[in-house]
Amino acid sequence: MATKAVTDASFDADVLNSDKPVLVDFWADWCGPCKMIAPALEEISEELADKVTIAKVDIMENTDVAAKIGVQSIPLLVLFKNGEAVAHKLGAAPKSQLKGWLESVL
Repeated sequence: MATKAVTDASFDADVLNSDKPVLVDFWADWCGPCKMIAPALEEISEELADKVTIAKVDIMENTDVAAKIGVQSIPLLVLFKNGEAVAHKLGAAPKSQLKGWLESVL
């Protein structure tokens, strides 16, 4: 399952009301580190599809969600379980580190 684009309008339904954990990647098109981790997140979304949904929120197009979450730096990964933010990871990292972190907090 590929990453899922989430908007201000769909955030509650896609993330907060999801029946499984959702990792949200807050990113922007102009962000180099965001572009660096995007392929790794696509691969991880396939590898862990049964455990977690990986969603992407473009903070330039979806300012309400970014403001509500308090996004100040990107890339910012936030894991939501049962509608609550339970873990955060700021900045880019190699795929192995991203996957290891995600598996440790799932």
